[in-house]
Formats: sequence, structure tokens, C-alpha cells
Amino acid sequence: MTSVLVVNDELSHSTQLVHLATQRGIDAMLSSQKELTKSNALVLSQKVLKKFGGLEALVAQCRDLAIRKIIVTDIGNGQSVGIKTSYGGAVIELSGKKEDFPFIAEIVIQFLGGGNGFAAGDSKTFELLALANRVAQSEVTVFIHGPTGTGKEVLAKYVHQQSDRKEKPFIAVNCAAIPDNMLEAMLFGYEKGAFTGASTANKGIFRAADKGTLLLDEISEMPLNLQAKILRVLQERIVTPLGGQRDIPIDVRVIATTNRNMPEEVQNGKFREDLYYRLNVFPLETMLLSNRIGDLLPVTTAIIYKHIKKIDHMPWLSIDAINILEKHLWPGNIRELENVLQRALVLSSNNLITKEDIMIDTSSTPSLKILEKNSNKNQDGTKTLAAAG
Repeated sequence: MTSVLVVNDELSHSTQLVHLATQRGIDAMLSSQKELTKSNALVLSQKVLKKFGGLEALVAQCRDLAIRKIIVTDIGNGQSVGIKTSYGGAVIELSGKKEDFPFIAEIVIQFLGGGNGFAAGDSKTFELLALANRVAQSEVTVFIHGPTGTGKEVLAKYVHQQSDRKEKPFIAVNCAAIPDNMLEAMLFGYEKGAFTGASTANKGIFRAADKGTLLLDEISEMPLNLQAKILRVLQERIVTPLGGQRDIPIDVRVIATTNRNMPEEVQNGKFREDLYYRLNVFPLETMLLSNRIGDLLPVTTAIIYKHIKKIDHMPWLSIDAINILEKHLWPGNIRELENVLQRALVLSSNNLITKEDIMIDTSSTPSLKILEKNSNKNQDGTKTLAAAG
């Protein structure tokens, strides 16, 4: 069964939607008014809706075909998002101007489930995803390099979801957030009485991730003595719980991430060279958000959708607001963008995010700190958070 049917409106919009949905991993195809079949969702324009005899007639037909989600777009009128759930499914109505179509398309993607979980619109990111998809079909260890806040964990999840292990556990461990004396016990598990407080046995994260994928996030922060034990696991595919007397075989795909220059870490004696080469079988690299500006709108829409309380409260993002977001360099990458958008959601009114709602903290940007320290608004109308001091 096709996941999404997009009814051809004889305009380029329907074709663009199918192309975008397919890029995001959604099973979508063009359909004519007379070719409706069972699917999970239906997307059509207000113009096409009239040919069906109106919404009530379309709902009746969709009910018979078990289509539970209807998305109606109206390009050229208003700016709004509405939802009705009266027929046992959902009818979502999106109205916007012609220049709003890119944002409308991104909202449609979110309402369709977000696709493969990686919001992308830049050609460089699609190239990275294509590479990640290829490595996902193998069992090799993956080492993801990239600056903080660029989506390394999201990429690791993508590799897992595209692999044969996707139905099995995906477990992430932040090596920088767990005290050294606890990390070993968490990873390898322990027997009852192995140390003070071990009143019961624990199988550990490696065994919990058996048949699935284990993400060792920020592995460069792992102490050297533990690195040697991780190397043994990767080489032998066995773990020995603390206090245990026998080796236990495991079947785990390991993905590691780092935001550091690993050759330098190795050269400075902070990371084992043999472990580095064991992990770096297939390296992937995430990019600064400023180097993949085509991702900005997809990521922005996904973040807004993530933080709204109700679907029908999806705010509209004005063109002026989008322009402001596209001009910023985002030194904090996606994490900084998420902070800015959460502020905008608090400040916005009437379900509309305008440029006045975009508050960008420039305190960490030296070139702007002096200029904007005592300014509440830029000339373009953007609010800024005053630098401390």
C-alpha cells in the first residue's frame, strides 16, 4: 500500500511535494482524481478538492479507502493551519501565499511523520545521507566526526534505522556525561556483590543493545584505561561483567561520535591509536549549519513541530522571519537554532512567528557584541539578547 497519494493539480506543486517526500524517505506517488487507492494519507489542493464535490464527499471516499489523513493545501490565500478530526481521521488544511510554498511543503512532511527522521534540504546533506545509507547496509563500525550541535546522534540513528538492525534496540551513551568510575559498570554490567552497592546483577549496556546498535557519544572523553577494554570488545565481540568469571558473546553494531580532532588527540596521547583505527573503519562527518543553509527551513519546521503542544496550533513562519534565520551564521549550530525557535514560540501571537519574535543571542559573537550590547532591536527589526557585562 502506498503511504501517501498526492493528487496532481496540473501545477508544479504536486510534483515538488512528491519529490520532496521521496527525498525524505516517504513512499509517495502522484495520483489522478480517478485513481485513488488505499493509502495512509492523501494530499491535494483546494482546487482539486472542488472536483471531488467538496470536503464531505472526499471524506466519505477516503473512509472507504481507509485513508486516515487528508491534507488540503490552498496556495494564494491567507496563512493558517487548521485540523478537523470528526471522521475518524484527520483533515489538515494549510493556506499560504505562493512564496510560502517551501514552508507549506515542510509542514506537510512533518504531518506525514517527518520521513526518515533527518530533516534535510541541502545537496551536501543528501550526499551525506546517501553515504550513510550505503554504510548502513554493512556491519562495519562507524565513526561520526563533527562540531557540537550538528546532529551527530541524529545521523547515528539514521544509520541504525536504515540497517537490518532497525527493529532492534538503539542505545546511546554519552561518555562525557557519566563519571569514569560508573561508565565501566554501565557498559559492561556487573555481578551481584562486584562492588559496594551492587546488590543485584546488571547485564550492562553492551548486552542490552545485543542485536542492535550502541552509540558511544563523545567517545574522545573516555578515560584511557577504559579505551583498552572497549578495544577488546570490538576485536573479540565479547564482554566480561565486573566481578564475572566468564566472557559473554555479543552481537552489537557500534557507532562512535566525537567533536574533537582525533589525530591530534592520538598524537597527544589522549586517545589510543589502535582504538582510533578500530573505530574509524567508516568515517562520516557532519557539517556546520552555516555550510548547509538548504537544511535551515526543514530543520526549523521540524523543531517547531516538535515543540508545539497541539497540531492545530502549528504557528506560521513569516518570510521575514525565515530571512532573518537564513542570514545568521549559527555558531551554536542546531542547538542554537532550537533555542531561538523556542523563544519565538513563547513570544509569538496569533499563531504567527514574525521577525520581531526572533531573538538571537549575540553575546558569543565578538564582532557583534559591542555593536549590539545596548540595542534592543537591529535595523532589520530582529530582537537580540543583550550581551552580559
